[in-house]
Amino acid sequence: MSVKELFDLSGRTALVTGGSRGLGLAMAGALGEMGANVIITARKPDELDAALVSLRSRGVEARRVVGDLSRPEQVTALADAALEAAASPIDILVNNAGATWGAPAEEHPLEGWTKVIDLNLTGTFLLTQQIGVRSMIPQRYGRIVNIASVAGLKASQHMRAIAYYTSKGGLVNFTRALAAEWGRHGIAVNAICPGFIPSKMTKGVLDKISALVVASTPMRQLGDPRDLEGLVVLLAGAAAHHITGQAIAVDGGASVV
Repeated sequence: MSVKELFDLSGRTALVTGGSRGLGLAMAGALGEMGANVIITARKPDELDAALVSLRSRGVEARRVVGDLSRPEQVTALADAALEAAASPIDILVNNAGATWGAPAEEHPLEGWTKVIDLNLTGTFLLTQQIGVRSMIPQRYGRIVNIASVAGLKASQHMRAIAYYTSKGGLVNFTRALAAEWGRHGIAVNAICPGFIPSKMTKGVLDKISALVVASTPMRQLGDPRDLEGLVVLLAGAAAHHITGQAIAVDGGASVV
């Protein structure tokens, strides 16, 4: 197999959660550009429709499925719809959908904790289980990429988001545990841990501390959604043949200082 073939995703089908904007949309575009059949899912139909237009401008024809992963009762129907849209097994699952909630630990409401954990951990687990059982395990092949965060690797005295930090730390170890269990099925499971990247979710925080973040990052810059594109392509294809259980930071070096 040539090096180019290691990154060729032609004939593979990818499902990207939270694929209507930001990191999810960027990664969906990258997978599509490398030949994958792409399905994106999110809660809002209008945002998904806008995402399809954006992907089409990159030469990627994708399909969309509406669903709310934070509601366990909707996950099976979402998986049903995704598999129907794919009309084939799903080979690549990018678990990108996520939520956050800002509050000091001593004041953090149960509502916020539940919202974050239900989506970032429980929804991710349930959908991964569905796609694993119904697509990847039977065909003895799969690539699962969990979008965690540097918040899953280290804490920060400047952030007040204990549910988010907990969920992302859990997602990193979910990645390791699943890699250990499902490796025998030919399934590679890895996590990408982005640092601060401007997005709708991070805007409120970055408006307050962007200068501090840049100053404490060795590369002296914030990230960009497209910074994840090359890595997700690597982890989604044949290039990840012997890579599993890893949590890879994309943060300009912030997690090493």
